This record gives sequence, C-alpha cells and structure tokens, in this order.
Amino acid sequence: MNQERVFKVLLGPHVSEKATGLAEKKGQFVFKVATDATKLEIKKAVETLFDVKVERVTTLNVLGKTKRTARGLGKRNDWKKAVVALQPGQDLDFSSSAE
Repeated sequence: MNQERVFKVLLGPHVSEKATGLAEKKGQFVFKVATDATKLEIKKAVETLFDVKVERVTTLNVLGKTKRTARGLGKRNDWKKAVVALQPGQDLDFSSSAE
C-alpha cells in the first residue's frame, strides 16, 4: 500500500463516550475511515502511522441521519467506522504521531 493511500484510509479518530470506554478498558480505538477502505488496508494504515501491532479490525457502516431543516428534509452523509483492537501491551498515543 502506497503512502498516499495510508493517509486517505484513516480520516481521523472518532471521539465519543463509548469510544473512550473501549480505549480505556479493552485497548480498542475507533476511527472514521474511508467508505471504500478494507479491513486489511485499515490494519496496515494504523500499523504504519502509529508503529503498533493490530490484532483485529471490525468495521461498520453508519447511516447518516435524516434531519429537518427550514428548507425541508436533509440527510447527513453516510460514513464508515472502524474499531481497531491492538495486541496486548500495545498502546496508541495520538499526540506523538501528529508531527
């Protein structure tokens, strides 16, 4: 996988109460990823960017909500979420990898 694709696969960390609980208790981290990204691409991207070993990747497609606006109904974009489980003894540090 080329370097350009690595940066297009991971769009950023997904921060929520549930994601924070997973990170603290189980060592799993949640990312927003490209909708066409595969589990293998996500695994390689996390391993190269953060220099950690990934045990498994779970993905799910999140459907965008339908919202009422002043101009009628609108729809938020669909997106893909990846839950990355690291091998025991591994940890992600977001502050040091953003150089």
